[in-house]
Amino acid sequence: MASIYLVRHGQASFGAADYDQLSARGEQQAALLGQRIRQCEFGVDKVYLGQAKRHAQTAQHCLSEHDGIANDWQILSGFNEFDHEQIMNCYRPDLQEHAAMAQYLAATDNPRKAFQHLFSAAIKRWLSGEYDSDYSQTWTQFGQRSQAALQQVMAEADGARDIWIFTSGGTISALLQPLLGIGNDRIFDLNWALLNTGVSKLLFSGERVSVSYINNYAHLEQQGRGELITYR
Repeated sequence: MASIYLVRHGQASFGAADYDQLSARGEQQAALLGQRIRQCEFGVDKVYLGQAKRHAQTAQHCLSEHDGIANDWQILSGFNEFDHEQIMNCYRPDLQEHAAMAQYLAATDNPRKAFQHLFSAAIKRWLSGEYDSDYSQTWTQFGQRSQAALQQVMAEADGARDIWIFTSGGTISALLQPLLGIGNDRIFDLNWALLNTGVSKLLFSGERVSVSYINNYAHLEQQGRGELITYR
């Protein structure tokens, strides 16, 4: 059996004009994962990632000391996250300008909690299937795209035993959904629980795939510092 490790990116820059950048904490999370990989002598035979900067930055900080693999990555658009901006804009078109959203959140007692409430409602609307024509990509289509990328990775394994994929929480949820048999109404219960740099492991042989574990973050727990455990 060969292994595929699905890594959610490190903490990004919530509230900044460009979300798609790792925060200093996100860089540290990724570096700690890299240390864990070395300490436990995990193999790193192939590396794939989505097109987001936070995917590449997580891989860079994680694998910087792995000679020979750091520059040998394959980028697959199938591992990109869903378009969260479009999903939010379809739900609240009045907040699609960055300034409007910033003003709305600034007027709340807890901007992070307020944003999460909005985003959860927007996701629920998207998953419902009742408004599919509003979106360029439905949840079903997003899942099919993610699965196609995974199938490509498996087809290209060529004897590789340990394959690492740096991506986002939505993509990981979409890849795990058919393996776990979770319905659309509950799949984001899993998504919300995925930590930054948490690792989920798949086992595969030929076209057969199974789940070994989900959302392992021992590299963060062993530090004994709660601020390293983040979800956004």
